[in-house]
Amino acid sequence: MKTRAAVLVEPNKPLAVDEMEVPDPGPDQVIVKQISTGVCLSQVHQISKTAPEDCPQLLGHEGTGVVTHVGSRVTHLKEGDWAIVTWVPRAGYPGRDFIDGLSPTGVKFRGELAKGPVYTFAEDVLAHEQLVVGIPKQDATLESCIVGCAILTGAGAVLHSAKVRPEDSVVVIGAGGVGLSAIKMASLLQAYPVIAVDIRDEKLEFAKGWGATHGVNSAKVDPVEAVRDITGGGADFSFDAVGSRPTQEILLPMLRSGGPGADNVGGMAVLIGWPEVFTIDGAHFVFNQRQFRGSHGSSIPDRDFPMYLRMHREGRFPLDKLVTRSYTLDQAQQSMEDLAAGKISGRAIIKF
Repeated sequence: MKTRAAVLVEPNKPLAVDEMEVPDPGPDQVIVKQISTGVCLSQVHQISKTAPEDCPQLLGHEGTGVVTHVGSRVTHLKEGDWAIVTWVPRAGYPGRDFIDGLSPTGVKFRGELAKGPVYTFAEDVLAHEQLVVGIPKQDATLESCIVGCAILTGAGAVLHSAKVRPEDSVVVIGAGGVGLSAIKMASLLQAYPVIAVDIRDEKLEFAKGWGATHGVNSAKVDPVEAVRDITGGGADFSFDAVGSRPTQEILLPMLRSGGPGADNVGGMAVLIGWPEVFTIDGAHFVFNQRQFRGSHGSSIPDRDFPMYLRMHREGRFPLDKLVTRSYTLDQAQQSMEDLAAGKISGRAIIKF
């Protein structure tokens, strides 16, 4: 079958929107006809960092749609089911090697085999069954697609990676879709204070409506000093939802200190965003007993998606309020430019 898709054909060049050839699904594959996909900062990173030999590169990793075809070994879905396409294996953690080991989906763009284990910048998605999670029809809204990355990544980092508790102090760098999801989960877990750090006042104001108790504009003040002042010495947890060397290097200084002796540990820094090469002063670990860990989609979709969707229905995690802008597939390049320029508060989606 043929479908329209937005594809990276050359690094740092505009996305190409054209027809793509989708083969019949293999035994472990599913085809989903989408109604929406989320627009993630990861795609901005892909556009600049993908090597020429890895093009044409498929983009996107969070989408909602209806299942139209299932492979012979697929048992958890049938044609007509609604589902979310994601990048995290649905049934647990087979390991990073599972994603890295996935063969190309089999789709072809302009006659070439397209690269990438998952994609959602297309009207029809062919994906491994582990990356397709069935959902009730009542939850199949345009906004539900962002559960497939923004929510599972940001909320999961707070809930599962850091295990934030009531009255823990939390700082989140980056008030985009992932950062706001972390902020909302921290708020729901009764953390205090919950500090949003960004370079745009309008995004900080949006974050306060999403659960942040304080906002710090790092373009105007020293964010480390501001956080230490608000928390009285340093936060219990810091999260980087941006993924840049400068943001990663301030995660540890923002934290409260531990010290000599058993169990006298400092705060924990959690890297969610795109990893970069950066410098760490070893004194943070030895003298202050601070901790640093990563969080890579810290949710189990089969278990956690029903929870996130239920929280949305209950009004505690309103996805419709997090989605603030929508685009068409033909506007995919514009969505990337707007996101890179910081023009999007919350999360943007592409509607099909």
